[in-house]
Amino acid sequence: MPRERGEKVVATNRRARHEYTIEKTYEAGLVLTGTEVKSLRQGRANISDGYAYIANGEAFLDAVHIPEYSQGHWTNHASKRIRKLLLHKDEIVKLSHAVSAGGYTLVPLKLYFNDGRAKVEIAVAKGKREYEKRQTIREREDKREAERAMRSRNRLGE
Repeated sequence: MPRERGEKVVATNRRARHEYTIEKTYEAGLVLTGTEVKSLRQGRANISDGYAYIANGEAFLDAVHIPEYSQGHWTNHASKRIRKLLLHKDEIVKLSHAVSAGGYTLVPLKLYFNDGRAKVEIAVAKGKREYEKRQTIREREDKREAERAMRSRNRLGE
């Protein structure tokens, strides 16, 4: 029986949704040391520069910054190290085929605890071009402006 219930988000990668078109997402476990888990429980992590890759039939997460645990001593972990991802074999095969097809990359979207276990949500993503980013921003602003207009119209009772 887990001590914790539900989902507690530690870090999100908001930039990934702007920089990439998300195709499919997967939930993966993380192989962590004790001080890394304690640092994550304090809510300290940065996944904005992180990426995942497949090597020798295994998935790894690189460039994710989990700062050293403040009350740790000589057993503290390296803040930026390669961490192994726990996925099913068929998921690893699907991910490796998607990445090898070209144009796709694996980016972490969210780092969280699910029922007390550290998880990371990784996505198969395709990089956006500059004009696609501008178009996405324009669509979001147009939608926001339309909602504002409808709200003001409803307030005036027209």
